[in-house]
Amino acid sequence: MTEFGIVAVFFVGLLGGVHCLGMCGSIVGIITAQLPKPPLTSSGSARWPFHLAYNGGRLASYAAAGALVGSIGQAGLLFRDQVPVQHLLFVLSSLMLVALGLYLAGSGKLVRRIERLGGGLWRRIQPLTKRLLPVTTPQRALLLGMLWGWMPCGLVYSVLLTALASGSVKDGAAIMLAFGLGTLPNLLAIGLFWERIRGWVQSPRVRLAAGLMVAGLGVYGLVKVSYTFYLYGWSGSCHVAA
Repeated sequence: MTEFGIVAVFFVGLLGGVHCLGMCGSIVGIITAQLPKPPLTSSGSARWPFHLAYNGGRLASYAAAGALVGSIGQAGLLFRDQVPVQHLLFVLSSLMLVALGLYLAGSGKLVRRIERLGGGLWRRIQPLTKRLLPVTTPQRALLLGMLWGWMPCGLVYSVLLTALASGSVKDGAAIMLAFGLGTLPNLLAIGLFWERIRGWVQSPRVRLAAGLMVAGLGVYGLVKVSYTFYLYGWSGSCHVAA
């Protein structure tokens, strides 16, 4: 894996935290509000099993989605002699990161349009989440997290393109798992310290900085793949994301 491998995707999830906080804050807030009453929630530490279970389910769904698209990418590589499939997918994933960075910075509507693509699937899944509320046990939190992991999200979809470009079931799952781990600190912070960090994460300067860094990763990917194409042509492009 190159810069768009495990480590880079982890930082995409971490830097995209302002998006996660805005999109998933209400979800985690609902879970927190419906946790069992004292003495179980008499301290912040009593909430950890619920939030860890919820996020564990979410990461499991991400890994499953990564394995799924990775298998599709692996099948696409069968046609590498006719069409530079992986090369085109890598360019697309880089462009998506640029668009996502602009979105995080407060500009651009492409990401919101892409999020609508998963609306059909989500309309089938969302009713199932209501059956798990209120969250009274960590087991229910785990199942709820597995369902919420399929909620339409432009940040998730951009990384799924990278998993698709990996051309491997194993790498696709690893990429999405690394991304999920990157988002983990932000989403845990919502459930445990939301009132303290709300003003910071909603700061325009923080959003701008995070957006520019994510967009920078996309631009760097485009430069990398362009340089590889310049040196090796189409035949060498399939090694960019491998």
